[in-house]
Amino acid sequence: MKAIISIKNQFLILLSLMVIISSCTNQVNEKYPIAKKISKELSIHGDTRIDNYYWLNERENPEVIKYLTDENTYTKSVLKKTEKFQEDLFLEMKGRIKETDESVPYKDNGYFYYTRYEEGKEYPIYCRKKESLDNQEEIMLDVNKMAKGYDYYNVGGLSVSPDNKLLAYGVDTVSRRKFTIMVKNLETGEIYSDKLEVTTGYAAWANDNKTMFYTQKNAETLRAEKIFRHVLGGKQNDDKEIFFESDETFGVAVWRSKSDKYIMISSYSTMSDEYQFIDANKPMSEFKIVQKRERGLEYSVSHLGEYFYIRTNLNAQNFCLMRTHINKTEKENWEIVIPHREEVFLEGIQLFRDYLIVAEREEGLTKFRVRNWKTKKEHYVKFDEEVYMAYLSTNPDFDTELLRFGYTSMTTPNSTYDYNLRTQEKELKKQQEVIGDFNPENYETKRLWAKADDGTQVPMSIVYRKGIKLDGNNPTLLYAYGSYGATMDPYFSSVRLSLLDRGFVYALAHIRGGQYLGRQWYENGKLLKKKNTFTDFNDCAEHLIAIKYTNPDKLFAMGGSAGGLLMGAIVNMQPELYKGVVAAVPFVDVVTTMLDENIPLTTGEFDEWGNPKEKEYYDYMLSYSPYDQVKAQNYPAMLVTTGLHDSQVQYWEPAKWVAKLRDMKTDNNMLLLHTNMEAGHGGASGRFEALKEVALEYAFMFNLVGIEK
Repeated sequence: MKAIISIKNQFLILLSLMVIISSCTNQVNEKYPIAKKISKELSIHGDTRIDNYYWLNERENPEVIKYLTDENTYTKSVLKKTEKFQEDLFLEMKGRIKETDESVPYKDNGYFYYTRYEEGKEYPIYCRKKESLDNQEEIMLDVNKMAKGYDYYNVGGLSVSPDNKLLAYGVDTVSRRKFTIMVKNLETGEIYSDKLEVTTGYAAWANDNKTMFYTQKNAETLRAEKIFRHVLGGKQNDDKEIFFESDETFGVAVWRSKSDKYIMISSYSTMSDEYQFIDANKPMSEFKIVQKRERGLEYSVSHLGEYFYIRTNLNAQNFCLMRTHINKTEKENWEIVIPHREEVFLEGIQLFRDYLIVAEREEGLTKFRVRNWKTKKEHYVKFDEEVYMAYLSTNPDFDTELLRFGYTSMTTPNSTYDYNLRTQEKELKKQQEVIGDFNPENYETKRLWAKADDGTQVPMSIVYRKGIKLDGNNPTLLYAYGSYGATMDPYFSSVRLSLLDRGFVYALAHIRGGQYLGRQWYENGKLLKKKNTFTDFNDCAEHLIAIKYTNPDKLFAMGGSAGGLLMGAIVNMQPELYKGVVAAVPFVDVVTTMLDENIPLTTGEFDEWGNPKEKEYYDYMLSYSPYDQVKAQNYPAMLVTTGLHDSQVQYWEPAKWVAKLRDMKTDNNMLLLHTNMEAGHGGASGRFEALKEVALEYAFMFNLVGIEK
């Protein structure tokens, strides 16, 4: 009898120890959903891949919806103990936002335009005042009223007619980024019967106030492929097709030049551009090409006076600025305005009657170069912080000495300035107000450099609350994107304070694949050099550990979309570096997606990732594709998020990835999939609803390091 009791006691003790160990290591024992396997052979180049979860791309299949719902239920059950904390985090983040707020007005064609928000409301109210800010407000659109009854509602592409009487705007109620363009009479409030479906949401007005040009998307691939001309009162089926972009690696757009003189069409791809134009006074005329497309020739066009100003990579990897007469637009007529410099990346320009503004990036930091057209004298707008973000804002007026720009850093809330180009004086028009006891002096930001395996120095922007000790015990979140030449600049986030105030260090890695250090930085992180993006990130993680900011048991990684691909690659390569990973709408099934030209956006991305129909690119892509490279090994705890209606990374990529990870990984760490069943790539549409998703991500990380409030 004693022996039986002893054995029973030993069993109970062992069981208790297992519970304690499970709790301490954040292991998960709840029964998770198991996706059924249906073998699908995918063969090319003599290679066959077996995809057991290919069937999850059947959006209308009830079994697919059930699986996604079951995963949501599982995620909710695993994180149930954090629900109160999530609510507290949501209220805390929401509480820092000034709910009744408005943007700094800008003047355009006799009206001051601004956007405002009202307390407790999710959506913006678009407003204007005629001539003076003291005059009566006109509400153009109250999106709060428009969004009633919808789970998702997004308004974009607002465009006022030249006579100021009509407003064209786009509406998306599904989150597939297929906008319907509507037209509103701003004098009577009437919504016209004109409804232009499956568009990008923006219409360019001709000067007759009745003709509009718009871009239509392919209903399946969502490629922006056609330009139409629409006359008010007509039916969409009767609209004249002005241009069809037959090259599936290109997209198209149409807009009205800042000068109001021209309607411009651009055809764009990763490697080349082509622009066309007509006089906005002659909407029925034929478009003329500026410079025919050439492989490797990138350019963009701005208009001032008798010239088109061309930002281009013609014999200029980091881009230069040229100009050409509007009657002689081919490249042999282009003349240099700002020459190419190897150490300076020319990002963009703003044209004024008396001044040229050039946004330049040197050693990762943006500067504004000001040139007086008449005197040729130049100066730079100066910024003082070690790490910051500066950007050109809305400047619709040619005849002004004021440049509007935005400025922020990891410790400085977003600020809007008017800069007098003649006197060189700055006026702060508005700084984001953070409700509560926020004091920027409580935080410190700096730049660190990590050494990559090939000797390259990779910069990181860091922010933390002052007073931390570099003893290797700080929970740290490392974030990056690293694709398409998109530069992630160090900006302020009031939401991020919920991390910093609980002892987290936040690090933004400026890895190759972006353009933080110029065009070459991008070239060395794409196509057959894409792996530099992933190894740069892991090198940054190792550096943070080596200099005792953190340790592998407190280091987290986060990225979204192409940054989600990054997350999938780094955990396949070096999972031991991370305690947890948040992969938002991750592009993880790279090979299968890039082989399917019917999937949205695929054909336009061959110059970014390569075309896997070519064996060299197939082999290289396969060697890092997160879904294909899942293996039997331990993985860190992971939270994977997606949206059922995502138009950019289809929901089934993260769903398949999670299913395969569940089947193959050898650990018992958290693996959670959360699908927003009403949203797409950008998540929830309301300004507050989106915070609930952030609260979920933060609670996931806090739980893993034992932070409970």
